Amino acid sequence: MKLILTTEVSGLGAPGDIVEVKNGYGRNYLIPRQYAILWTRGAETQIASIKKARDAREIRDLGTAKEVAGQLGALKVKLKTKAGASGRLFGSITTGDIADAVKAAGGPTLDRRRIVIDNAIKTTGTHRVSVKLHPEVAAPVDIEVLAS
Repeated sequence: MKLILTTEVSGLGAPGDIVEVKNGYGRNYLIPRQYAILWTRGAETQIASIKKARDAREIRDLGTAKEVAGQLGALKVKLKTKAGASGRLFGSITTGDIADAVKAAGGPTLDRRRIVIDNAIKTTGTHRVSVKLHPEVAAPVDIEVLAS
């Protein structure tokens, strides 16, 4: 089955890529979750617009990615959220919260899908997350979670 990916699928490809997958995987997983659409000749224009949007979001080259990684490493990111007396959060910190906090701290605009949280952030204190800026560059970011 030939499909066009609409979002990034780990181990398969990026948005706008044309992939060949088994029928069941495409029909039962990718298409219902809107990770992909069926490939047709008319979908070529959709591929072009998806790739254009991806290129606008993506960091162009390795040098730029290393520069942004340097900016992220020097950044002091503080995130205020509701927490109990013991320091346990009501809920958890999401990748969207982190992307907003980085931007508020004066950092670059990050795509939330590029932020990797190893362990769920459910307590106050300092936590380290990783940001995939480029296939070869991942920048660590320290997030200080404070009770509000």
